Amino acid sequence: MPVGSATSPVETYRNAEFSAESDLLAVEEPLELRVGGDEGGAEEAFTLSVMMRTPGQDRELVTGWLWAEGLTDAVDDLAFSADTPNVVTLQGDSGRLRGAARATLTSAACGVCGSGSVERLSVRAAPPVWTAGTLDPALILALPERLLSDQPGFAATGGLHAAGLFTPDGTLLCIFEDVGRHNAVDKVVGWAARHGGLPLSDRILVTSSRAGFEIVQKSALAGVAVTVTVGAASSLAADTAGALGLTLVGFVRAGRFNVYAGAQRMKRI
Repeated sequence: MPVGSATSPVETYRNAEFSAESDLLAVEEPLELRVGGDEGGAEEAFTLSVMMRTPGQDRELVTGWLWAEGLTDAVDDLAFSADTPNVVTLQGDSGRLRGAARATLTSAACGVCGSGSVERLSVRAAPPVWTAGTLDPALILALPERLLSDQPGFAATGGLHAAGLFTPDGTLLCIFEDVGRHNAVDKVVGWAARHGGLPLSDRILVTSSRAGFEIVQKSALAGVAVTVTVGAASSLAADTAGALGLTLVGFVRAGRFNVYAGAQRMKRI
């Protein structure tokens, strides 16, 4: 098995039939950068940032992130603990790092990266409501093309993601583009909020991206029961969707797709 991957059961739709298969998903887990306090207790430990990543090469990841943030010279040591594999404790200039933490937590574009700690990453969402009956595979296959046909920014630049909101019969309600896939989803949710449409019961969210944890998290918080993505799902996205009762469909292309969670909403021939 390739490094950074995990096997997950999926329902694959191919040649007009569903079949139970196993698929390799990219592993996704949060990594908390925690600044340790001093031994005397004058300085309490705090979280600098939380990032989503594929485990492995964490020292390189953190070092590169610190360099990009201009904080390399503020950190004296990185401590990795076998007891807490998703936490790295930094020792150094706590005053400077605390200021960086405030800037990071208020400016992060993704919903997870702005969280205060790994423990607070649990999704605060009610079970999604879906009363529109089973989903026709033909509709699922058509949604990415419908999204693509209304992406003028992507057509002109090739550099924008899109997120769109559809009714169960495939009617497009809104679409937004952005360089960030998370931002595009946020725009859809913001549009719905401004129009009194939350929670998004009986609505299908479609994105031009892969399905990372943040996409599932944002879907759940908005009450979306069905999320469709052009790319594959990560391991954490699939697990989270299953735990929260979402239907997560990905790899929608060339007459096939994978159902990573919530296959009970799919129509069987």
